[in-house]
Amino acid sequence: METEGSRTDRLGILLEQFDKAREMAQVRLTGLGDEEYLWEPVPGCWSIRPRGEARTARAFGPGAWVIDRGAPDIPASEYAEVARQVESGMTVEQIADDWSVGVARVEEVLAHTGEPEPDEAPVTTIAWRLGHLHYEFAGDWEWTFGERRQDPHQMVDFSPSAAETLERFWAVVDRWRDSVGSVTEEQLDTVGLCAYPYSSAPYEPYVSALSGSVFEFIHHMAEIALLRDLWRVTSKPAP
Repeated sequence: METEGSRTDRLGILLEQFDKAREMAQVRLTGLGDEEYLWEPVPGCWSIRPRGEARTARAFGPGAWVIDRGAPDIPASEYAEVARQVESGMTVEQIADDWSVGVARVEEVLAHTGEPEPDEAPVTTIAWRLGHLHYEFAGDWEWTFGERRQDPHQMVDFSPSAAETLERFWAVVDRWRDSVGSVTEEQLDTVGLCAYPYSSAPYEPYVSALSGSVFEFIHHMAEIALLRDLWRVTSKPAP
C-alpha cells in the first residue's frame, strides 16, 4: 500500500525510516579521521584496542584488534525489555541465556518495582559504537539470510583506520538492507526467521527483530553524531 508516494505497509515503513537514518548517518560521518574515531573523551572508556592492551575480560574479535566487552548483566534501561520477553512467551531460562546471566538475576529484574536506578555504563568511543553496529548487522544478515553458523563476535576484523572501517561497515549494512527489502509479509510474521544468537530474535516474529535492528542503528548513530559535535568543539585550540 502507498499513500502519495510513501509506503504504508509494515516493511515499507521500517525501511523508509532506516533509509532516511542511513542517509543522515553517512553525511554525519563524512570526514571522520582516525584520531577522532578513537578519541576517549573521559577516563575509563570502552573502545577497540590492540589485543594485548584489552581492558575488559570479555573483549573479542578475530584479529589484532578487539572490542571491549564487560561482565554479563541486564542493565536497568533494559528491564522493560525483559518484561516484554516474558510477554512474548520466553521462559526465564531462555531469557537468562539471552542475556548470559543466571536465572536468579532474571527473577530479580522481574520482581523489581518502581523506577530502576540509572545505569552507570561506561562511555564508549565512536570506534566502539561503529564496531558494535558492524558485528550486529553482519551477524543479523548471517543468521537471517546466510548460513546461520558464524559467531557474530568473530565476523568483524576491527581496524584502527576510520576510513577502512567505514568502507567495510557500509558494505555490510547495504547487503543487509538489500536482503531485508525482499522479505515477504509471511516472513515478517515468522518466529525465528532471524536466529541471531545473544538476542531474543529466535523467539519473536521477524518484524519485531527488524524493528529492533532499525532502532539500534538510529540510537547508536545519534550517539556518534553527538560525539562528533563534542570532538569538534573540544579539539579546537583555545582562542
